[in-house]
Amino acid sequence: MSKQKASAYDASQIQVLEGLEPVRKRPGMYIGSTGYDGVHHLIKEIADNCIDEAIAGHATFVDVKILADGGITITDDGRGIPVDKHAKTGKSTLETVLTVLHAGGKFGGGGYKVSSGLHGVGSSVVNALSTKLVAEVSKDGKLYSIEFERGAAKGALKNLGATDRTHGTSITFYPDPEIFKETVEFDYKWVVNYLRHQAYLTKGVRTTVLDERTNERMAFYFEGGIQSYVKHLNIGKDVLSDEPFYVERQVED
Repeated sequence: MSKQKASAYDASQIQVLEGLEPVRKRPGMYIGSTGYDGVHHLIKEIADNCIDEAIAGHATFVDVKILADGGITITDDGRGIPVDKHAKTGKSTLETVLTVLHAGGKFGGGGYKVSSGLHGVGSSVVNALSTKLVAEVSKDGKLYSIEFERGAAKGALKNLGATDRTHGTSITFYPDPEIFKETVEFDYKWVVNYLRHQAYLTKGVRTTVLDERTNERMAFYFEGGIQSYVKHLNIGKDVLSDEPFYVERQVED
């Protein structure tokens, strides 16, 4: 390499991406692929947040609805993503969580002691890679809503008034065909298998799925959690003991 060519590498070659732009520029860094697996990973990113609420003892169900128009809605009855103004961004916390990478309740401050997600990128990444995302939060008897288009808010958070649901979060999103060129269709069987595993691993949580395209539906609830999963794995096999050995204990936090 000549000295002339080497010297051409300077500050002008360094690109700085703002907001959610890096997610759309290099989606594979955040969700692994832009094919079938990537589309379904979006479901996991949102539903895992619902499971975190269940693990923390604040949610009892996770409902997934595959919409006939190509979208998907994931709902829980947890505490609801906070909607008050965030001191650092000056925007609602709900908008902050959905538009800022590494914004979440898993970095300290008592949001979660245990969680299935660690990086605070899940919801914002799903938002960035969706043509449309609508977030609805029920808190203190009121319903709040905000809509996004490819990661950008279409307006401020709206207070829609009174609701029968006292608490919970509902996220509806549509994968962007500009990103997922292979497919943007959701696989009902994938969702069923995922929700079955979540119900096994988080005892006492009810998971349901409804496919509006075919009207197929399934629900899972396992009081025994992992014990129930082991029994399921043992079906048709010679087992050493009918009852799996299981210990549950909490030490301090």
